[in-house]
Amino acid sequence: MTDPISDMLTRIRNANNALLPKVEMPASKMKQGIASILKKEGYIEDFSVQEAGKGKKSLLLNLKYQGKKQIIRGLKRISKPGLRQYSAAAKIPIVLGGIGVAVISTSNGLMTAYHARKQNNGGEILFYIW
Repeated sequence: MTDPISDMLTRIRNANNALLPKVEMPASKMKQGIASILKKEGYIEDFSVQEAGKGKKSLLLNLKYQGKKQIIRGLKRISKPGLRQYSAAAKIPIVLGGIGVAVISTSNGLMTAYHARKQNNGGEILFYIW
């Protein structure tokens, strides 16, 4: 797999469109950090890391819905392996006028665009979620 973050976002997008309650994927520290941000921002209910056998771990996300309506309206991968997108702290974009969230990988770890601007940290713009 060349881009595990895109794989994660695609699994979330597909499960969300199918109104599935849970989605499972291979685990990594980066994916756990992304899941933590999604939980803090209210896009998912919860997440857990489970043993998948042979020393491997899987990440299980519990998706969030309002009745039959999705909380996650859209996901867009910005920085890709073929074209990385970096931004200075002052030029970090605002997603949909503040409705969405941009997830940034900074030298201080993963954080939302709001927190990165507040701490004056630039970095790689991973994806937008709204």
